[in-house]
Amino acid sequence: MSGVAAGSGRGFPVFRFWSDRKPAPERSLWMLPVLLAVPLALLLAGTRPTTSLTLIAGAIPLLIAFLSPLTGLYVLVFSMLLGPEFLVGSLGTGATMGRGITLRFDDLLLMLVGLAWLARVAVSKDAAAFVRTPLNRTIMLYVASCVFATLIGVLTGRVRPLAGFFFLLKYYEYFFLFFMAVNLVQTQTQIKHLVTASLLTCVAVSLYAISQIPSGARVSAPFEGQEGEPNTLGGYLVFMMALISGLLVTRGAVTRRWPLAALLGICGIALQATLSRASFLAAAVVALGVMVFLRRRSPLLVVVLLLSVAATPFLAPRAVTERILYTFTQPDEEGQIRIGHVKVDTSTSERLRSWQVALDLWKRSPVWGHGVTGGPFMDAMYPRVLTETGLLGLSAFLALIWAVYRTGKTAYHQIQDPYLRGVALGFLFGFLGLLIHAIGSNTFIIVRIMEPFWLYAGLVVRSLILTGSSGGPAWNLKLTESRANNPSSA
Repeated sequence: MSGVAAGSGRGFPVFRFWSDRKPAPERSLWMLPVLLAVPLALLLAGTRPTTSLTLIAGAIPLLIAFLSPLTGLYVLVFSMLLGPEFLVGSLGTGATMGRGITLRFDDLLLMLVGLAWLARVAVSKDAAAFVRTPLNRTIMLYVASCVFATLIGVLTGRVRPLAGFFFLLKYYEYFFLFFMAVNLVQTQTQIKHLVTASLLTCVAVSLYAISQIPSGARVSAPFEGQEGEPNTLGGYLVFMMALISGLLVTRGAVTRRWPLAALLGICGIALQATLSRASFLAAAVVALGVMVFLRRRSPLLVVVLLLSVAATPFLAPRAVTERILYTFTQPDEEGQIRIGHVKVDTSTSERLRSWQVALDLWKRSPVWGHGVTGGPFMDAMYPRVLTETGLLGLSAFLALIWAVYRTGKTAYHQIQDPYLRGVALGFLFGFLGLLIHAIGSNTFIIVRIMEPFWLYAGLVVRSLILTGSSGGPAWNLKLTESRANNPSSA
C-alpha cells in the first residue's frame, strides 16, 4: 500500500507518513527530503526572518507533494490559477517579445509531484504500470515534431538554444500533468474530489476578478503581473463555464443544481469584465453547442437560452457592448484592414494579418517550420503552429485535436455514472470553446488554460479506464464506440 490512502469515499485522501506494508525501496524515498533539508537550512541561515518564513511556508506544500503525489495533485489544482509567479531573466526578442521565462509555483510543484511519482514507479514493485491511453501516441508525435523543428531552427540560427529549450518545457509541461492524472487517480471518488477542488478554485478566481471591476481596468487572474492577461482569464473561464454547463444539463449528474448555477453566474460576470472578444466568441459558441445538445431533450429551455442570448446586448454592461462594437467602429488609424466595406480595428487587423505573415514564413520552410520561438510573435494559435512546426507539426497538432475529441465523445457515450458523464460532456463543450478561442489567442500553449484542460483530459481518460475495468479496455475507441452504438454487441 502506498503512502496515500484513497479513503472510503469521504473527503480528500488521507496523508499518512508511514506504513509497515511499504516495500523497502519505497521507504528509502523518505530520506530524500531529509537530505534536501540540509542545504535549505544553510540557505535560511543567511536570510532575513520574513524571507525565511516565506521559504518555509512555500516548502511545506512542496514537501507534501513529494511525499504524497496524489495529495500533491490536489494542491496543484489549487495552485494552477492561485500560485504566484516570478520572471526569470530575458531570453531575447523574436517570438518572446523580449519577455523572460516565467517561473511559477505550480511549475515546482508539478516537478516534485512528477519526480515522486516516477520514483515510486521505478522502485516499488507494486507500483502501477504506465497507463496506455488513446492520446499517448498523438501527444508524443506532436512533442516530437516540435522538438525536431526547434532543433532544425537552432542549427539554422533561427532559434536561440536557451529560448527554444525553456519555451518547449513551458509549452508541454501540461502533457506531463495529463500523464500524472491518468496514472495517479485510481477511483471515481478521487475524480469527483479533484473536480470539486477545481470548482472551488474557479470560485476564488472569479471573485478575485470581480473585486477588480471597481478599478475600471480589464480584470485578470491572480499573480498575472502588472499588465495582467485578461484573455488568458477569459479562456479559463470559458472552459470552466463549459464544464459547469455539462454537469447542469446531464440528467442525474448533480442533486443540487443551484450552487453550480450560481457559480455559472459568477463566472459570467467575471468573463464580461475581461473584455476579451475572443473569449466572448468562444462563450457564444459553447452556448450554441449547449442549445444544440438540448434541442430535443428540452425545447423550452432552448427557447429560454435563445431569448437570453438575444437580450445579452441590452443587458450587458456598457463597457462590454462598446468593446464588441469597437471592432467595427474604431476611428480611422493606420494598420486597419477593410473586409469589403467594413473596417476592423487595429488589434483584430493584426490578428488577421498574422495569418498572411504565417503563410509567407511557411513558404520558406514548409515541412518542419522555423522552430518554437523561431518566428515573430503571433497572437493566434493556428498560424503560429504552422509557422513554428510546418506541415509536420500542424498535422500532428490536428491529429491530437481529433484524438481529444474522439476520446471525449467516447467517454460521454461509454461512461454510465451520470456525474462522470457530465464531466465528459462539459469537457467536450470546453474543448469546442477553446478551439474557437484559439483563433485569436495562443490558447493551446497558455499554461493557465492548458493545465486545467489537460487535468480534465486525464480525468476523462481515467473515467474511461475505470468504466472498462470489468469489461475490457475501455480506451479502445473503436471497441467502445461500436458498443455505444450497438449495445447488443457487448
